[in-house]
Amino acid sequence: MALQKIKVPINDPQNFSFQECLRFLGRSDKECLHYIVEGKVRRMLLSDGEPVVIEIAPGSSAGYLEVTVLAPLNVQVAEAPIIKYITHWWHLDANLQPFYDYTAKDPLLKGLADEYRGLRLIGMPDLFEAISWPVIGQQINLAFAYTLRQRFITQFGYHAVVDHTDYYLYPHPVVVAALEPEQLTPMQFSRSKALYLVETAKQMASGRLSEASLDAMSYEEALQSLVAMKGIGNWSANYALMKYRRFPQSVLLEDVGLQNAIKNRLHLESKPSMPALQEFTRPWKEHAAYATFYLWRSLLPR
Repeated sequence: MALQKIKVPINDPQNFSFQECLRFLGRSDKECLHYIVEGKVRRMLLSDGEPVVIEIAPGSSAGYLEVTVLAPLNVQVAEAPIIKYITHWWHLDANLQPFYDYTAKDPLLKGLADEYRGLRLIGMPDLFEAISWPVIGQQINLAFAYTLRQRFITQFGYHAVVDHTDYYLYPHPVVVAALEPEQLTPMQFSRSKALYLVETAKQMASGRLSEASLDAMSYEEALQSLVAMKGIGNWSANYALMKYRRFPQSVLLEDVGLQNAIKNRLHLESKPSMPALQEFTRPWKEHAAYATFYLWRSLLPR
């Protein structure tokens, strides 16, 4: 039986670059939720609750990505959940032209569209991942944050081996909610960070926080809902709202990466102050999330 193929449509295909997305996805050697193999992306995800390993490649024309189901074999898997997941993950339903038009008029952002044209804001379709990843990364450098994330995923995430390769799903909140914080501290999580992760998982496992409830909220409502949780500040909440909920006005003023990117582009002697950051970012409005993401990208090697 031939491998199942699925076409995932791309909106605004003239402003989509598979290679730019690939460069961003390949930024860490500690990544364990997806792999880049011979210029294609492989990962495990759920289709109607069943784990499926897929490979994502450019389509034969510009208007779609081609997904190959690598496992399970000889079974027709549901296509709709896979299309929905990848569309969210790669932001394939976006229209980048308004953002690109705006960058031409903003002195700070000018040139970014030419440098990284076609890069989509790579998101997180899993709400628990989108909330817990910034908690993991709080107050430590990015390299160590990726190490902790890798330990967390490989220890508590669903695992399968396909063609001698380890594939993982991000840990489910029900699994993490059942942990004691002391089970995380030997992995070099601080006591407070371990507590926040378990408490966040309990919020989701109990239904007090859910994808459905967050999806029904406005930006301000969602922001207030998240910052009311223990361990979730403005930075973590806006990260989740950018990556999961895809609110275009999400901006992470407290983010060190954003501050360094602005410092570099404006050739400042030091990182900008909070009042200066507010002044730089105030005009972005509905372009804030993409402006932030493209400035992050400017910190990575070309």
